[in-house]
Amino acid sequence: MKPLRLGLIGAGPWGRNYIRTIVGLGGLQLTRVASRNPETASFLPPGCRVVADWRELVRADDVDALIVAAPPAAHAEIALAAIDARRPVLIEKPLALDVPSAERVLSAAAERGVPVMVDHTHLFHPDYEALKRAALERGPVRAIRASAGSLGPYRADVGTLWDWGPHDVAMCLDLLGADPAAIEAELLESHPANGGRAERLRLSLLFAAGVRAEIELDTLRAKHRSFNVQLDSGTLTYDGTPPPRAEDWPLARAVRAFAGSAAGGAGSLRSVELGVAVVRILSRCEQRLSGNSPAAGRRA
Repeated sequence: MKPLRLGLIGAGPWGRNYIRTIVGLGGLQLTRVASRNPETASFLPPGCRVVADWRELVRADDVDALIVAAPPAAHAEIALAAIDARRPVLIEKPLALDVPSAERVLSAAAERGVPVMVDHTHLFHPDYEALKRAALERGPVRAIRASAGSLGPYRADVGTLWDWGPHDVAMCLDLLGADPAAIEAELLESHPANGGRAERLRLSLLFAAGVRAEIELDTLRAKHRSFNVQLDSGTLTYDGTPPPRAEDWPLARAVRAFAGSAAGGAGSLRSVELGVAVVRILSRCEQRLSGNSPAAGRRA
């Protein structure tokens, strides 16, 4: 069987993680990377070409499926072009930075029947999957308390909400299987930092039956993650610790899942529907934060 030929759009820090992951997986071939960085060619596998314009890559005859690791503001435009070219596409989170763009991607994927997936990476962690199974067996869930962040990198294009928020919001939605009925968001602290802003935010999502998810996003202290699920019988905890085996790393599992869907030529809309739901919630949070500070959410 011929390997699935992948094109990657974006070769920044996370794009390089994709490159290393693809090279380490069997049955996949990275054939093209869209990047304007002159150093990109130095860390690509043999035979992989670099192109400056992602539009050239979308319709290249040596690319079967695409991975988008470009800046978030470009995600929707690239995804729509890929769908129009009938190329399966894996999009790094967030799916988009506004609800209409995210919904256009979902509509196009449904209309064209093209496999589209959003990489909410933590959903592919074996420890999160174990937590979800345990919650389903021992539930119901009574509350969720989550905290995540790191001392950078600080980005000029998106703030803490859109950079860190998709992870925990996606886990809450995936675990509870519903959208929240009410949302609150508060900016607790904000300082300029290395071209962006270091921030501490608190999000509160109220779900049915009074289940509340409290999420604190904090880029003023060292890297940390905790996702605690309270049940009547105790608390389940996920901390995102890297699995000991490389094949179990969440990004590797996400790429394998995408490759299976792309090779099959069809896929569920569940991933992109979740991506849209995450964008809707973050957009509502951004609206609530805008009264505190225009720097709390997305920045143009």
